[in-house]
Amino acid sequence: MIIVSPSLLSCDFLNIESELKYFDDVKDFWFHLDIMDGHFVPNLTFGHPIVKLISKNTNQKLDAHFMVTNPEFYVDTFKDYNIHNFTFHVEACEDSIALVKKAKEFYPSVGVSLRPGTSLDLISDELLKSIDLLLVMSVEPGFGGQGFMESTWERLKQIRERQNALGTNVMVQIDGGVSDKNATSLIEHGANNLVAGSYVFKGGPVEYLNRIKSLRN
Repeated sequence: MIIVSPSLLSCDFLNIESELKYFDDVKDFWFHLDIMDGHFVPNLTFGHPIVKLISKNTNQKLDAHFMVTNPEFYVDTFKDYNIHNFTFHVEACEDSIALVKKAKEFYPSVGVSLRPGTSLDLISDELLKSIDLLLVMSVEPGFGGQGFMESTWERLKQIRERQNALGTNVMVQIDGGVSDKNATSLIEHGANNLVAGSYVFKGGPVEYLNRIKSLRN
């Protein structure tokens, strides 16, 4: 099963309610929410009111990626917005395992992420065993529309080797520069959740479903 998770950062925000409806019947699908605070990354995006609006206007699962300096705060403040997956950056957390345990009280899935330049060693075996999702950033977090970083391939290889050694089956999500040009290779390298914002939305509504299908082919 390959999940496609279009990033709403790239949608038509002036018509977000109608944008959401185009995807009502898509299977194996999440909406990806890039939550940025202007501190952890140099950009500011969704606030609580927008996420609340989104949660009330879609039946699809919501996947929130918190690029924030205090993810502990967001565990509490987003718990009533029907978020399916809660992903935070380990660089922003002193005790990631404790935060995972707390988040699991409210969210069906909990994930962690790293900046592209951060060593995978920061994710301990214990942490990898405790999470549901590992988000691999294939661009520097903060802005949409960036090009895919080739160092991601080695990253995916290392993750597959660790999962095989530990016997874990954590979902591997890729975010950044994902398109029909690299989706097949990403899947072959172990990714099973593809975040694609610019690629899905830049074609306009007439292309949305075709572009999602192309990522799975």
